[in-house]
Amino acid sequence: MPSSPSHSVIVFDVNETLLDIDSLAPLFARLFGDDRILREWFAQLVLYSQTMTLSNLYTPFGELDVGALQMTADIHSVTLTDSDINEFKQRMNEMPTHPDAAPALTKLRDAGFRLVTLTNSASSASPTPLELAGLSEFFEHSFSVETVEKFKPAPETYQMVANVLSVEMADLCLVACHLWDTIGAQAAGCQAAFVTRSYNALLPATNIPTPDFIASDLISLAEQIIAQSQTS
Repeated sequence: MPSSPSHSVIVFDVNETLLDIDSLAPLFARLFGDDRILREWFAQLVLYSQTMTLSNLYTPFGELDVGALQMTADIHSVTLTDSDINEFKQRMNEMPTHPDAAPALTKLRDAGFRLVTLTNSASSASPTPLELAGLSEFFEHSFSVETVEKFKPAPETYQMVANVLSVEMADLCLVACHLWDTIGAQAAGCQAAFVTRSYNALLPATNIPTPDFIASDLISLAEQIIAQSQTS
């Protein structure tokens, strides 16, 4: 294996960046008659996870995602059954990988990068979502924000990764399809790579840091990261 490049630790977000949350769409179509409600639920989940952190409160992400589903159902006057909730939990645990994930991870691993994940989701018993998706073999460590009881993009979440790996914040590069995540990582002193998956885009506003790498798929993003490491 090649020697590790500079900025050698690539930190991957998990939900939507590696795993496809659109696999939940059939459930939302059945429950709400409109699979687009999936995006409304996800926005509520992100909003209230960040609200909890800003309020110095913490509830595990798994409880928040079910709570956000119930909130969304209440807003739309939909009654959820225990069976619906159980199906939701199962689908959350079994989300498939995006097709570009494994090829991109292979490129980065072969180029000598250390690969880890950082997720808002709580750690879980084996088989984990990454194990079920066939991606766990790529990562030397899977970090959960439950350790610091703060959700991304709180700086403590990224600092936790650097502390455990005994590296500087500047040695980390976060890969995510959520701009709020890359903003948080860059504000904390990391590099950031932004994959513009569906429903995600740059925010043109003052003082928004531009990600160091931007691509429409993980393979192209990986190639950019590798190319920079070879010229630095």
